[in-house]
Amino acid sequence: MLSVIFQISLKKEKNKQKMKLIMSFFKKILIIFIIPFFSFGKTAQEKNDVDFIMHHIGDAHEWHLATVGNTAITIPLPIIIYSKDRGIEYFLSSQFINHNYEKVAYQGYIINEHEKIIPLDEKRTIYDFSITKNIVAMLVSMLVLCIITLIAAKYYQGKKNISSAPKGITLFLEMMVCYVRDEIAIPNIGKKKYKKFMPYLLTVFFFIWINNLLGLLPGAANVTGNISITLTLALFTFSITTINGNQHYWSHIIFPPGTPIWLLPIMIPIEIIGLFVKPFSLMIRLFANITAGHIILLTIIALIFIFENVFISAITVPFGTFMFLLKLIVAFLQAYVFTLLSAIYFGTATK
Repeated sequence: MLSVIFQISLKKEKNKQKMKLIMSFFKKILIIFIIPFFSFGKTAQEKNDVDFIMHHIGDAHEWHLATVGNTAITIPLPIIIYSKDRGIEYFLSSQFINHNYEKVAYQGYIINEHEKIIPLDEKRTIYDFSITKNIVAMLVSMLVLCIITLIAAKYYQGKKNISSAPKGITLFLEMMVCYVRDEIAIPNIGKKKYKKFMPYLLTVFFFIWINNLLGLLPGAANVTGNISITLTLALFTFSITTINGNQHYWSHIIFPPGTPIWLLPIMIPIEIIGLFVKPFSLMIRLFANITAGHIILLTIIALIFIFENVFISAITVPFGTFMFLLKLIVAFLQAYVFTLLSAIYFGTATK
């Protein structure tokens, strides 16, 4: 009888331990996904788990490559500040970090937890023109794009009759240019007017695609996951659409055809709001998809360190590999969708 009671109590104890492990697992998952949006109730460990992810997807005034032991391997970036009382000041971001890799004040400035440079004197007004990690990454992507296009341009330079197909990077670039032209520009803008918009469509397509791919490299910057950059790209599309809008386009907005007169006070504001909803959706779509992909991939990697158990890698490594391959596809799809929607807006404005 005692042995039966002992076995029952032992099973209950094992079930309790299993439930504790399950609850601990879901708690850590919730910490990673939900706590970044709130600033209250975080323990030191929870804050470190969140900071690990947010640090890798955010912009910074230094380029963090790796941490070996207690030593952080970083590339300091230029800090450029303008104020009326001091004029232009410039120095490296390493001045804000001491030997223990802690943030310190320098010349009356400090970098806060949101990577913003603020003066210690709250009465002062400063303008920050610093070169951040995202700016450097954009310059690198522009350099890569220029090199690729110059290689292709050199192949076609001075050739009137091309009897053989190009090879290597030139063949790949020609294939992608033809794809944007035949599958995006011509079907949505038309054969008569598509050439006018091809430079922009090609530029934005390759810019987003290259930055998406570079963002997958270890230690790389999250350029297209920065809402300021996606906002700028969306404003470019909005400006081109607005400037090239013809009379037919604007008449449909101001006086929607087939609309009863009594509905015009309702429809006109809706059409005007729709003008601004389009660039807003472009901005949010690109930003949210790229950022979410980075967070999910980093979360999978972080689970190994959170649980402090090497056996969890049996789950995280295959799933992380799958997510990485999926992000390679998403990198192209997001460039394609942004370019496609821009072409649709151009076509609607010029038809």
